[in-house]
Order: sequence, then C-alpha cells, then structure tokens
Amino acid sequence: MGAMVFTGGPIWTGDGSRPQALATAGDRIIAVGDLADVRAAVPGAHELVDLAGRLLIPGLHDAHVHPVQGALERLRCDLSHLHDRAGYLDAVAAYAAAHPGRAWITGGGWSMSAFPGGLPIREDLDAVVADRPVFLPNRDHHSAWVNSAALRAAGIDASTPDPRSGRIERSADGSPSGVLHEAAMDLVTPLLPPDTAADYDHALMEAQRYLFSLGVTGWQDAIVGSYAGSRDQFGTYVSAAESGRLRARVAGALWWDRDRGLDQLEDFRARRRLEGRFVTRTVKIMQDGVAENFTAAMLEPYVGKDFCGTSNVDPSRLSSYVDALDAAGFAVHFHAIGDRAVRECLDAVAASGNTQRHHIAHLHVVDPADVPRFAALDVTANIQSLWATHHEQNDTLCAPFFGPGRVGHQYPFGDIARAGGRLAAGSDWPVSTPDPWPAMHVAVHRTEPPGSAESAWPMAQTPMLPEQALTLEQALRAYTAGSAYVSHLDERIGTLEPGKAADLVVLDRDPFAPGTTLHDTRADLVFVDGSPVHER
Repeated sequence: MGAMVFTGGPIWTGDGSRPQALATAGDRIIAVGDLADVRAAVPGAHELVDLAGRLLIPGLHDAHVHPVQGALERLRCDLSHLHDRAGYLDAVAAYAAAHPGRAWITGGGWSMSAFPGGLPIREDLDAVVADRPVFLPNRDHHSAWVNSAALRAAGIDASTPDPRSGRIERSADGSPSGVLHEAAMDLVTPLLPPDTAADYDHALMEAQRYLFSLGVTGWQDAIVGSYAGSRDQFGTYVSAAESGRLRARVAGALWWDRDRGLDQLEDFRARRRLEGRFVTRTVKIMQDGVAENFTAAMLEPYVGKDFCGTSNVDPSRLSSYVDALDAAGFAVHFHAIGDRAVRECLDAVAASGNTQRHHIAHLHVVDPADVPRFAALDVTANIQSLWATHHEQNDTLCAPFFGPGRVGHQYPFGDIARAGGRLAAGSDWPVSTPDPWPAMHVAVHRTEPPGSAESAWPMAQTPMLPEQALTLEQALRAYTAGSAYVSHLDERIGTLEPGKAADLVVLDRDPFAPGTTLHDTRADLVFVDGSPVHER
C-alpha cells in the first residue's frame, strides 16, 4: 500500500495528544502531528484521506474472545439473535427441517433469562426434534440444553451421578430435566459429530471478516486447545498464519487442562510461538464457573444455598502451577467470576515470581479488599463491560443470590482504575456480541444500550453502581493499549505513533463529541498494516 495522510477530523492516539494529521507508508505509521510537518515527512506522492470530522483510532484489540466458536454458531443453529422460548423452538425446528441429514442438531446461544429459573426443559426440544439428539450450549457456554435423545445417547438417567465440577439439572423424580452444567456437558460432547479442519478454517476466516467489520483488528483467543469436546484450533491458527490468510494479530491463550498438572508444561513449551500473526505466550486457567448456575466460587454461600460454588483448580495447587508457568515465561489468563475465585487467582500471582503479564477476566464480584491488589501485583483486569448493567439475567438469576452486600461488589471497574490498576477489554463472543461499541456504552453509562433485547427490562436504564463507570478515554484505552499489552503486542499496536503498525480504524463519527451516542458507532474504514480490510 502506498503512503496515506489522514486529516480533516480528530485523531485519538491513545497517548493524550490530539494531532492534526497522521501519515502511513507501507505497513507503518511514519508521522503524527501538524499537517504541514506530517506531509513533509511523507516520501513522494501520497493519498489524502479526508476524515470529514470522523474519529481515527488504533485498531481495536479484543482481549477475551472465542472467534472460531462464535463463527461456528453463526453458521449452525444460531439462537444468539433470539430472545424467548418460542423463538428458540421455532428456530430449532426450522434448522432441523432444513438439515435432515444432520445426525445431531448443534449450535447454541440461548439466554437463561428466557426460562423460569434460567432452566429450559427437554420436553420442549422433544416436541420439535424427537428423532435426533439436540445439544445447544447457552450464551455463556457453561450450560447446555439437551433433548431426551441426547440424554439417551449419553446414558444419562436418574442414576447418573453429577460429575466433579458439574451438575445435571433434575426433575422432582431425579430424572434429568434437560440442562447440563459445566463438566456435566462432557458426558455428551464426546458423542457430537467431530468438527473437521475445514470447518474450523472456514469459521476462522468468517470470524476474521466479521471482526474486521467491527474495527477489531486483533484479539486474544481465550481458549486454544480442546475444551468440552471441542476441536483444538491451534493448528487452524498456525495454518492460517503461515499461509498468509490470517491478517489479524492474534494471541492464543493455551488451555490448562484442570484434570492434569504440571506435566502439561512441556506441551505449552512445544506450542510457544513468539513471532508472527499468531503468538502463544499465555496459558488460560478457568478457576470457576458462572453465578447463574451457582458454580462461580464465592467467599460466602449463595443466599438460600448451603454451598459457595466451585474452584476448578485446588487453590493449594494453583499457586504452584502459576509459579511454574511464570518461571517458564508464560502469562496466565484467568477466568474468575466469583469473589473467592478472584482472590484465589490474586493469591496465586502473589505467591509466584510474578514476572509475566497475568490478567483476570470477567470479575463479576470482587471483594473490596482485593480491589487494590490489581495495581499492587500489576495484574490486569480484563473486563467484559457489556455485562455490567441491570439486565434480566443478572437481576433475576445472580443478584438475588449474592445478597445485599455483594451486589455492591459487581464489576468494580472504576474502583480498580482509581486504585491504579491496569485495564484490558474484551467481548467473550459468542457469550455476547463482539461489537465493542455497545460495551463502550455500558462502560461509560452502566446502562443497557438503547434498542438491545435487554433494554426492555424495567431496570435496564437504571445505572448499575454508577460510581464504577469509566470515562470513554479509559474504556477506549482498555480496548486498545490495555488489550495489546496482555497479548504482548504493545510494541506494535495499541497507540498511534511513528514506527507502530498501521492498524487503523476510521469511525463513522466522533464519539467524544458532546451528545454523540456510543452504542451504534460503526467502523467506516479499517486498515491492517496500511491495507484496507473493511469499508462500510
């Protein structure tokens, strides 16, 4: 690509400056500053790109996403765009009718808030698909809705015990009612038709196209490995990177198998990649589950329950694992929803050499005593801000079981930032939309984005803990420099400065302008290495 000069609108560099112009040559940014100086720095002819008042920003980087899975679900029985029981059942019936040769009906994306207590039943699926097994994970992928044929295929009945780190929902007579939580899904997943290498390759290319259209030019894949029966996508990324088809900058978080120990360290070393489009310098440890099914690890019991959730990795072992990974040069990407899980992760980092870029994702509930520890330990808070609102699922399935004290400890992004903690940001797609701008809206306003399915909930426009809101500057920095940092890509991307890669996004507006809406901001032009990858 030849040289380009961007001017005629605001430029957000990420370092606090507001230059008049930015120039690129080839795949790099070569100048940022006054228009005359920038044009003088360009060798020879150049294309002038008129921003026309629109904001130029660095390419966005999603710090926690599952793009292959997200694209697979878009290509199968996709329920993520629907919001009620009737819509789900109509979609399943239509998909089954359109694919009579499929041995299993798979896909997913249903919301727990569409069902009483968050729990659909097998009889509903039986009514629309009786001849084949159905296996549909929900949006957060911590539970799956199954029909009777799937339960029979897996041999799950009233006598089947709950597996460790999992639970089978049951009817009054003890028979399985149609929902499998966490490790209970693994009773079925080995029976699913295996995804092929071609399936995964197609999904990765579709995910890349879709994310580029949103202004996301790179990401950290939060699970690279085989999880809950899924195909290992490590080879998919390597093949796409080596062939040149992977144009996004991707960091892979290698999956920690909770049923193994430090013997898997050699596997991680063998998969370490330090250069190129796909790097692997991080290991993912899922320390707990989610609050909706009571598998999030809490310091005190859930209200009305006699249990505190599940620690997937024994805390006494977690510290030794993190120390060994840290010494081997791997950062740890933790999943922690409950306040106990957050503390266990922080404790493990504190007991390690702590030389790597460790980060904790989700942070649904954080005990106030642990908030300053993010800065003290230099552990990044990897936030999924879209969830930090009063929406039906949280207000009905989570908050009542936290109790009046813990509801005030939800998603404390503002407190972490004020205490000096570092922030990164991601979507967790397909759990929620990968579009960064609804998430920016929630980070800033702590309310549901107007027009979303969740916005019909009576409390949707009541800010959830408004003192925990971020400024747009903070939220955008988390989605750029903060996320680039945890992916070990901050020397190349995340800010607009000479020498860095020309990964650029021209938005359709200036979201910093007074009165401008955030949630429906769009990417007009997207560049990777100075070459266009999306034009709206």
